[in-house]
Amino acid sequence: MAVRMCVRFSTVIFLSFNIGLLAAGIENSHMLNEADRIVRGTINHQTKYPKDCSGLSRLSPSGFYIIQPENGPYLIVLCDMTTEGGGWTVIQKNTKLNELTWKATWTTYKFGFGNVQGDHWLGNKYIHQITQQGLYRVRFIVYNRHNVSSFADYNMFSVNSETEGYRLSLGTYSGTAGDSMNYDRYEQDNMKFSTFDRDQDRYGSNCAHSYQGGWWFNNCYRAVLNVRIPYWQTLCCGNCKGSIILIKPNTDCCPVPRTV
Repeated sequence: MAVRMCVRFSTVIFLSFNIGLLAAGIENSHMLNEADRIVRGTINHQTKYPKDCSGLSRLSPSGFYIIQPENGPYLIVLCDMTTEGGGWTVIQKNTKLNELTWKATWTTYKFGFGNVQGDHWLGNKYIHQITQQGLYRVRFIVYNRHNVSSFADYNMFSVNSETEGYRLSLGTYSGTAGDSMNYDRYEQDNMKFSTFDRDQDRYGSNCAHSYQGGWWFNNCYRAVLNVRIPYWQTLCCGNCKGSIILIKPNTDCCPVPRTV
């Protein structure tokens, strides 16, 4: 079933923040609008926050929540509680509506940028912290030129540490969008993350610089979503309308890595 691009997330909970809590350590508070950093009431103070969106009650609406990965900081994230059972943590959203600049530095991609209420990248540091808590899966939702969605699921997803170059690990593909992440010699599984100021691809020049975005480039790509116009070879080439990347724990027992 197609998902409309303009998903209306609930703004009832966790949309207004208490300055005291911000001071206590929401590490990615820079991804909030200035208006949301003023006191507008209280939030639901808890002694322990979920480690990701899968820890929320299934009755919780989609919206903005505070999570705390194991041994990690407080983070504000967008939770999708409707797609395939809910419990998804949104790590990327690109609707092309606010002209977000995806050509950003290594440090900017590390700590995240954009706004959690709109287009954003959660941050490689935080994606790593979340995916090191256990076995995770990923769903890439891509909108074609008619604004109709398709998806690419991988039953394993992890991002290694900064020391390892935020290397990507993917499992087996299923879905409706096609397996553009592992397309011939351009496969992006096991690739390090690249930005214009840190080139870690296998191409002769700098893919991130050439294509104005940070990604797990290989030689260079057949899928890239962190650019002004998302690209997914098996679905829409140069005219995709947008993308969302969702992750959550894989509760199926022990999926095996993808075989080449």
